[in-house]
Amino acid sequence: MKEPSHIKILIAEDEEMLGGVLQQFLTGKGHHVTVTHDGRSALEALKREEYDVALLDIVMPELDGLEVLRHLQEEPNPPQVIIITGNGTIETAITAIRLGAYDYLSKPYRMAEIDVLVRRAWEKRRLATENALLQRHLERANGVPEIVTRYAPMQAVLALVERVAKSDSPVLITGESGTGKELVARALHRLSERSSGPLVDVDCASTTDALTMESELFGHEKGALPGVLKRKTGLFELASGGTLFLDEIGDLDLRVQGKLLRALESGGYTRLGGSQKLDVDFRVVAATKRDIREDVMDRKFRSDLFFRINTISITLPPLRDRVVDIPILAQHYLKHFGGQSPPTLNDDAVAAMETYPWPGNIRELKNVIERAVLLANGGNIARRDLPLSNGTALAAAAATNMVAHATNGPHGAPPYVGDENGKSLSLAELERRHIEAVLNRANWHQGRAAAQLGISSKTLYRKIREYGFVRPRNV
Repeated sequence: MKEPSHIKILIAEDEEMLGGVLQQFLTGKGHHVTVTHDGRSALEALKREEYDVALLDIVMPELDGLEVLRHLQEEPNPPQVIIITGNGTIETAITAIRLGAYDYLSKPYRMAEIDVLVRRAWEKRRLATENALLQRHLERANGVPEIVTRYAPMQAVLALVERVAKSDSPVLITGESGTGKELVARALHRLSERSSGPLVDVDCASTTDALTMESELFGHEKGALPGVLKRKTGLFELASGGTLFLDEIGDLDLRVQGKLLRALESGGYTRLGGSQKLDVDFRVVAATKRDIREDVMDRKFRSDLFFRINTISITLPPLRDRVVDIPILAQHYLKHFGGQSPPTLNDDAVAAMETYPWPGNIRELKNVIERAVLLANGGNIARRDLPLSNGTALAAAAATNMVAHATNGPHGAPPYVGDENGKSLSLAELERRHIEAVLNRANWHQGRAAAQLGISSKTLYRKIREYGFVRPRNV
């Protein structure tokens, strides 16, 4: 069993002398111990602060131990409970276990027995927390975790990641959507001294409501918000001892930015509606596709928060600059999706992929290869099998425009993408036009449109807001 550095323990014991003896013994073992002498005080302490283990005497004034245990089942992250009594019966033990108690102990007991039970209860709670975090990561997993590259600037990025991973300094990762910012964040965590702790990722663009995001980050107490009947554990608490990954931090509301800055500067925070100060114990890794410096100039992002999170800056190149990586990335995903006998790409298909601008970057390439594997006839993938111009990739219109309007730039630069008048289009405008076209073809059915685009519904919703699309009245 992994040894804890310290365990937060609440003792609820109406016999003051026995409570003092337990406190002295467990404190001597290196644990943080709080003692109360009645059920009401115990319940208030448990709602005011989070504990790992609670030792509850059954017979206490105000509320007995079983009543306290019943109330604790309404909490989102209750401690493991050990029930203690001097009048033990089988019926009482069964009731305690059914109510969720970890174990049951009758007086008189040996102190060594208490120590073993407390450590086992702590281990069970730790494993439950880790399992919850693992489930969260599995649900949000997107893509193969390895970073594959031959591109020298990207290799320099990976070397930088290895150098800075061991520190606790904040890192800001910038790059276009789909360039692998989350993979770099995971690599930073995996190579860090905090790798045994959790990696908690926060999608800062998931809501524009400041109060909702505050609740997600800091948690809230029961009754802190209208209709809120339970305490909620915030992501700051879940990230304790590990890494907090703030994805798309540029989309954070200014008010939330201020609270985040205060928490990072002071090293502590309180839940919404609470008064108990909790410690900040995680490394911050942030990512954004926005130009944060420009946002700072426009006062859309706090300059003090920018300087706080930008101790180390990592910029990821777009896939269109990593042409040398396109064949090896394609092979990587062919093996991933093709199983034991993956299909092969012919030279014509590789050439098509190398000239495509990939506005969706690596995420789009992954989607294209997955579809090609599913739709390929036989063991060979040709240009015609790649969904680069049939509306299934995020920027499919690029292929047609490049054929119609391609011209060489200065010094043999790659062709640009132009509109019907020959005017060059930015990749953002290309993406905007394509998303709008797919939405219209799907009659604004966002689930169907997202599937055709090869992106999640959440990403499509964010793009709709980003480009200011308005649903037609007749749809």
